[in-house]
Amino acid sequence: QVQLVESGGGLVQAGGSLRLSCAVSTLTFSNRPMGWFRQAPGKEREFVAAISWNGGNIVYADSVKGRFTISRDNGKNTVWLQMNSLKPEDTAIYYCAAAGAAWARPPSRAAEYAYWGQGTQVTVSS
Repeated sequence: QVQLVESGGGLVQAGGSLRLSCAVSTLTFSNRPMGWFRQAPGKEREFVAAISWNGGNIVYADSVKGRFTISRDNGKNTVWLQMNSLKPEDTAIYYCAAAGAAWARPPSRAAEYAYWGQGTQVTVSS
């Protein structure tokens, strides 16, 4: 059974930083794009960032561009999301996801991801 386990969430003041991790097991991780999504209370799940299998192609949502950085280590089956200059509007549950196939491009649509973690809460206070 494929497992994606997120960690690193928490409570931080505006302007602070957090680093989310996602460990992936029982999946051919190294050839799949990986993504991060988030869902705030009362809102739909939205795309945050995605990275291609080799890290050579990265996509960010406009709302996080310049503040967040996605990275991966295929040897450790892990993907990270470094979040800097956090804002109260970044408050959400953050989900890690693995694409359903070994596409070259990192997708930004949730429907193109087949495997999801349980989520980790990020709360940014003003």
